[in-house]
Formats: sequence, C-alpha cells, structure tokens
Amino acid sequence: MAYYVTPETLDQKSKEWQVAIAPYNTHKMELNVEASALLVIDMQRFFLDPKSHTFTEGGLAIIPRLQQLIAAFREAERPVIYAAHVHHPDRIDVGLMGWWWEGMCVEGTEEAKVHPALSPLPKEKVVYKHRYSAFYNTDLETILRCLKVEDLVLTGIMTNLCCESTARDAYFRDYRLFFLLDATGSINEELHLASLKNLALGFAYVTETKEILEALRATHHSPE
Repeated sequence: MAYYVTPETLDQKSKEWQVAIAPYNTHKMELNVEASALLVIDMQRFFLDPKSHTFTEGGLAIIPRLQQLIAAFREAERPVIYAAHVHHPDRIDVGLMGWWWEGMCVEGTEEAKVHPALSPLPKEKVVYKHRYSAFYNTDLETILRCLKVEDLVLTGIMTNLCCESTARDAYFRDYRLFFLLDATGSINEELHLASLKNLALGFAYVTETKEILEALRATHHSPE
C-alpha cells in the first residue's frame, strides 16, 4: 500500500506543504520555552494499526519526529502531555460518534495504549477524551493553567479532526499555538493540507519540528 507520506518522504513533503501554506501562515511566533508544553494527540495503537477502521496512515510517518520532540521537551524539563481518545466498553459515552464512526477505541485495552515508541513516563499526564477536542469535558485546561503554560506545541493525529479541533479550542482560550506540519498526520494528504491552511489562516503558527528543537536547544543547550 502506498501511503501519502512516509518517514523517508516526510522532509520533501514538508517543504511542499510549507510552500502551499505560505500565503496564510503570516503569524510567525518565537517559542517561549519556559512557558511551553508539548501535546501529543491520539498516537494510539488503535489509530496506527492498518487493520483499524480509523487507520491514520500519516501517523506512522511522524513517529520519529515525535520521538525527537518528546526527548527534547523532557530534556528541557518542560511538560509532555498526551491525549488519548477512548470509550467505555458499554458505549455509554459514545453518542453521535457511535453512528458516525465504525469501530470504537475501548478504554483499558491494548489498542487504546499510546504507541510503544512514544510511551508516556509514569509522571506524565494522559488526558482521556471522548470527543475530538482534547479540551472538551477534560481537565486539560486545568493542567495547563496550573503549569502556567502559554505556548502549546501541538502534534499527533488526525490533523483535520482531533488536532484541528484541539487547536481551535486552544486559540479560543488564548494559548499561543505552534502546530507542527511534519508532526501531525491524517488519512490522506488533501485533508492534512487543507487543515494546515485553515489553521495557519486563523488559529496557529504552522511550523516544523526542527524549529521547535532549535528553540529548545538554544534555551537549554540540549542535544538533538
């Protein structure tokens, strides 16, 4: 099966996406590392399994970038926060999503766990959600406020659903949002790029992993 992006083609694709979003991506920001946090959305086995009804092929390509980012944020002693989409085995929290989607990620199962290459540390927060946005009916905002986070670096899957929904909610709450075009992924390139354009226009500074890593290194002299 030919995926729209792979770890090997991600650099070239990223260059193409940067060009495509340039007319909209006019709100460049510099990361305030001391007030930053990394948010990793839905990088769970359920969504990264080619056999899943909601397999997100772009998620496989970004795993190496996420490994770099997670390591760098930990080295800088800045929060790494995970969001995981799950539902009760009896579907009591499914609602409209049960009609919209075929297959549910059931809480407590192996499939619901974060991909082993990106596993949270015991001390790291995992926000469990039942809808697209990681802010909706969760304690994410409380956690960010208590940690005094102002700059949110957003990664994960799907670009156009859970990532974009979370990004919009973050903007509404006045977080400065850094949305990583090469550390988010979707089910195809058309949807991924459409979201990048929309977010750049109205909600976020869309940038790349290397820019965030450079900001972290400059502040903490941490290795790549």
